[in-house]
Amino acid sequence: MLEQRESKEPAMNPFQKNESKETLFLPVSTEEVLPRPPSSPKKPSPKIFGSSYPLSIAFIVVNEFCERFSYYGMKAVLTLYFLYFLHWNEDTSTAVYHAFSSLCYFTPILGAAIADSWLGKFKTIIYLSLVYVLGHVFKSLGAIPILGGKMLHTILSLLGLSLIALGTGGIKPCVAAFGGDQFEEKHAEARTRYFSVFYLSINAGSLISTFVTPMLRGDVKCFGDDCYALAFGVPGLLMVVALVVFTMGSKTYRKPPPEGNIVAQVIKCIWFAICNRYRNRSGNIPKRQHWLDWAAEKYPKHLIMDVKALTRILFLYIPLPMFWALLDQQGSRWTLQANKMNGDLGFFVLQPDQMQVLNPFLVLIFIPLFDLIIYRLISKCRINFSSLRKMTVGMILASLAFAVAGLVEIKINGMTHPQPASQEIFLQVLNLAHGDIKVTVLGRRNNSLLVESVNSFQNTTHYSKLHLETKIQDLHFHLKYNNLSVYNENSVEEKNCYHLVVHEDEGSISSVLVKDIGIKPDNRMTAIRFINTLHKDINISLDADVPLSVGKDYGMSAYKTVLRGEYPAVHFKTEDRDFFLNLGLLDFGTTYLFVITNITNQGLQTWKTEEISANKLSIAWQLPQYILVTAAEVMFSITGLEFSYSQAPSSMKSVLQAAWLLTVAVGNVIVLVVAQFSGLVQWAEFILFSCLLLAVCLIFSIMGYYYVPLTSERVHKPMDKQVPHTQGSMLNLETKNTRL
Repeated sequence: MLEQRESKEPAMNPFQKNESKETLFLPVSTEEVLPRPPSSPKKPSPKIFGSSYPLSIAFIVVNEFCERFSYYGMKAVLTLYFLYFLHWNEDTSTAVYHAFSSLCYFTPILGAAIADSWLGKFKTIIYLSLVYVLGHVFKSLGAIPILGGKMLHTILSLLGLSLIALGTGGIKPCVAAFGGDQFEEKHAEARTRYFSVFYLSINAGSLISTFVTPMLRGDVKCFGDDCYALAFGVPGLLMVVALVVFTMGSKTYRKPPPEGNIVAQVIKCIWFAICNRYRNRSGNIPKRQHWLDWAAEKYPKHLIMDVKALTRILFLYIPLPMFWALLDQQGSRWTLQANKMNGDLGFFVLQPDQMQVLNPFLVLIFIPLFDLIIYRLISKCRINFSSLRKMTVGMILASLAFAVAGLVEIKINGMTHPQPASQEIFLQVLNLAHGDIKVTVLGRRNNSLLVESVNSFQNTTHYSKLHLETKIQDLHFHLKYNNLSVYNENSVEEKNCYHLVVHEDEGSISSVLVKDIGIKPDNRMTAIRFINTLHKDINISLDADVPLSVGKDYGMSAYKTVLRGEYPAVHFKTEDRDFFLNLGLLDFGTTYLFVITNITNQGLQTWKTEEISANKLSIAWQLPQYILVTAAEVMFSITGLEFSYSQAPSSMKSVLQAAWLLTVAVGNVIVLVVAQFSGLVQWAEFILFSCLLLAVCLIFSIMGYYYVPLTSERVHKPMDKQVPHTQGSMLNLETKNTRL
């Protein structure tokens, strides 16, 4: 079995850097590469409290924690920043979010090339961390409302995100490997434990930041709104701390010099083989057993053999981007879905961008759960649960997660306030008179509507749909109150919602038609407005902003958005008195209309009605999809890396890491394209992704069925046995048992 390793073989780690000089190829001639002279003994680095851990590891782990806090904290609030600060639509916000994510996984190739071929890992981390910090500065400046207009904010934000992508992606392949460089070969076991601590620091930074930064955004107010500047500034400050801590350990580090970029060597080898085969396409030239054998004139034989083994793995990578396309939507589409749900859990109010904290939290639970319990139980049942089968099950779980997300979205849509279509309006009658009123809309198509009497202060829960003949039309209303009959005319425009407010007016009745907000308030806020039935103007102080003014004698205020919560004592002020009224609970996504009245024997009070109802569906309904997608990530991502590294020669580890990151980048590009060009409603888009991944899963299963895994001995076979005999420029290659 693939998972059965020889006891003498050290455990592989996806971040582990190969220290063997024999795996560094320099394709300069067809001759054998001469062995390098042994290096002089190095002075042992100081250890942590007498253990085998170098002191430098402490600086690297703290640096990684702060950097991951910086990255995931900034990214957690990014989608809502696009939506509510830059006022982009949901599709554009999603597209830019995934374009940024994709760039973060393309730039590691550049960072690895700089480190391996030019600056070395230490200087690359230092210089690109400075770029990283500069990106955070621009991003934070782009979130300050008083600094320029929307165009400047957009430019600063995109510039900042580009620099952050270059910084985080550039140092991604360097930091973990640089930590591995700190260990001597005799401390290989301690190095393996270091990578566990390193991975823990990544998840700890992600877990804490995705919980804290949404609170800085939503719970702290600056410039009269959500404090995005603080939510971006704190992660930027953590990146400064990361850079300072890493620099402080400079004198304790082992700093191996650049040794050449194996990724570039592999690309050059493949390109030369293709070009050489094309130049020798004549039928008179003998064919070779493998297309990569055409690189034998220039490159060492063991490099060609390793590239052959690498291409077998890369072939299996072709379907993988679709999995990442689904996994990375937790910070975009799923956050937007959470934004339309009720975050009140009873004991805690959860921000929509805080739901992402479930992923790193569940990862820390699922890794030991799967390794110590689930996989062992399956093994005891004598089921051959190979790595490729684990990855296939992971794809199925991710597909199910998006099917569940689609069902949740359908449920949300069923509770969403409907919108009038073309040549339609929605109308609601508000009766503030002391008796019943009968309202009739005159017209050929609307005569049968609103024929029932409306009670005094009746709390209507729905709008009536009225049809128009043109986009803008005058509607004629017939009002009957006791023995009075009044005709009014009002102009309306299609695709809008209106309130017809009817009240007494010196022995008669009068009405006024006012336009409603029509949509749920943005950013999980509450929208309210007031009607003042008193004979004096009123100023209302809801928060620290300018008081809301309401005119006398049935004057109506503009809408004001406030935070969700209880408002038991709101300050009202007229020209001659102050008083406090209880507005009660103002819930998520609700639009309220308050009528200020002075009823005999009851004093001043407010009457509240909901124009648009609250978000009823709890955010807890997202928990099943997060459980499924996190289980999918554990089974797919960790297993995929382990399988890939077990199948590739040790010299190809860095190339495989680059290819793995590229699949993540391509997956984000897929989301970008679908978000911009699909034109589907959200639930249909979720189902589309679910079906696409199922189809890709079927293809991957077929590819895995015909894949013949290499045993540990064949992957790590000694070079003198692995390299075939050479005669002239032709290779007598041993045929591998490969069914691809």
